[in-house]
Amino acid sequence: MLTKRIIPCLDIKDSRVVKGVKFLQLKDAGDPVEVARAYDAEGADELVFLDITASYENRKTLTDLVERIAVNIFTPFTVGGGIRDIEDIRGLLNAGADKISINTAAVSKPELIRQAAGKFGSQCIVVAIDAKRVEMTRPVGREDVGRGTSHERRTTNDERRYKWEVFIHGGRTPTGLDAVLWAKDAARLGAGEILLTSMDYDGTKDGYDIELTKAVSRAVNIPVIASGGAGNPEHFYQVFSRTKATAALAASIFHYQEYSIKQVKEYLLGKGIPVRL
Repeated sequence: MLTKRIIPCLDIKDSRVVKGVKFLQLKDAGDPVEVARAYDAEGADELVFLDITASYENRKTLTDLVERIAVNIFTPFTVGGGIRDIEDIRGLLNAGADKISINTAAVSKPELIRQAAGKFGSQCIVVAIDAKRVEMTRPVGREDVGRGTSHERRTTNDERRYKWEVFIHGGRTPTGLDAVLWAKDAARLGAGEILLTSMDYDGTKDGYDIELTKAVSRAVNIPVIASGGAGNPEHFYQVFSRTKATAALAASIFHYQEYSIKQVKEYLLGKGIPVRL
């Protein structure tokens, strides 16, 4: 049985690690290099670095900071933010990233997913999806199946009156896309993994969005990283036991030392969830 991965996230703004609630109220959480080194020593399975304002500010991600982190850790390292084309991806891989996470550019130019997967391999192309629950003007039922392209169709769930809408530019811009269908499109285009963040649960410490994670992880046949809402080890157990997520990402509880990675993994092992210690 494949082990589940525990992944700390470094949200970066102005070259510092920050953390907020529902993408707002950002607070400083430390120097990125030092934080990354600490998680590497603690036994994180992977690290995720997201330059959260790069796309909104229309600039490239902080390559020099990526390089400084990469030379200080041995943990697999995913980088996202401000990536617009193949050359941006190449540059970050050359800087030391193991995987590249794309969100805004993937929505704007879906063909970039196919091109990147063909050039560098699906295993290093992660499509990040920031999703927020929105009410719909009418119930979604079985009659919606098969209408239009997958970008246009709505997810069906027997008269569900809401969907999860995809947001880009660091959660600032709604796209109208349904997160479940967009995840399926991303997988079809060659993404090797989905990084799924619930904007409704982000930073709340109330637990992961089980319904969203379940819907997306059931819809695709590639790994899904659950993100948004971790507050204690039980929340990790819930997302692994109730969905098909293969990894869980967290920030606040690790940044502020409420729980260690080892504590979370030992708790999961005790509940029968396979993890790497």
